[in-house]
Amino acid sequence: MWVAYIARRIGQGVVVLWAAFTISFLVLYLLPGDAAALFAGGGDQEQVDPALVAQLRAELGLDRPLWEQYLSALGRALVGDFGTSSQTGRPAADLLAEALPPTLALTGFAFLLSIVIGVGLALAASLARGTWLRNLLFSLPPIGVSIPVFWIGLLLLQAFSFQLRLFPAMGNEGFVSLVLPAITIAMPSGAFIAQLLSRSLRSTLAQPYVEVVRAKGAGEARVQFAHAFRNAAIPTLTMVGVLIGGLLSGAVVTETVFSRLGIGRLVVTAVNNRDVPVVQVVVVFAAVVFVVANLVVDLINPLIDRRITLARTAFVAA
Repeated sequence: MWVAYIARRIGQGVVVLWAAFTISFLVLYLLPGDAAALFAGGGDQEQVDPALVAQLRAELGLDRPLWEQYLSALGRALVGDFGTSSQTGRPAADLLAEALPPTLALTGFAFLLSIVIGVGLALAASLARGTWLRNLLFSLPPIGVSIPVFWIGLLLLQAFSFQLRLFPAMGNEGFVSLVLPAITIAMPSGAFIAQLLSRSLRSTLAQPYVEVVRAKGAGEARVQFAHAFRNAAIPTLTMVGVLIGGLLSGAVVTETVFSRLGIGRLVVTAVNNRDVPVVQVVVVFAAVVFVVANLVVDLINPLIDRRITLARTAFVAA
């Protein structure tokens, strides 16, 4: 059963990766502008030598039909070769490998913060005694989810960098440079976790077995942590793949706001210059992370709740 289920999920993951590669290729093809003209003119497409542009288009393979360009790029991608950057002449995979460490450090720290924020806020709302305080805490997650990431970053910059001067406004120097960008990404993600977990806790606490546990004399803290939280956490855990995708997309915006080196700056530069290989290697990497995260979560769920089986999970996934 395990082998069949994992094989099925891997097959679904391959389809997701193919779709991500294909859509990114078509979107970049439909964008206005010419990568060869951008490269030849240094960003100015009006004052370029047409002969040089034609030569570059031939060297980059841009003069071939779309279907031929697509099949060629897909064939190379199947063996891990995403081509060379049209701007730097270096392999796109090498550029990703260089940009990856600072982004992983940022998203990893933001992931931990989002869990702390989300779980802490959900538990605080569930354990609050006063009705007004409980309603206030329950209303915070929807607000946090709706706030744009760049706006949070600008507010944090203004308050803690320009006014209080506690943290650097830009750069990748040391742990302190991670604090504000990580908080910027973690706040919407933490609010997302809190929103899901709060709803799940309220639903779980209304179940009959919780009343039985309380009738046996269990304290509220034991009811919350030993019985309700474990079951309530399962719906939230299944959304980890979406959460990780949100962290990666938030990193693109946040690294731009805080002028950090990483995947964010790499993607922005590549899109502006129509650097298809670089954009595609980043898109495929993000899709791989999403697929792997969802597979891991699906395998962990039965360990948390024995009522969940792989057969049932596979049926739901289908």
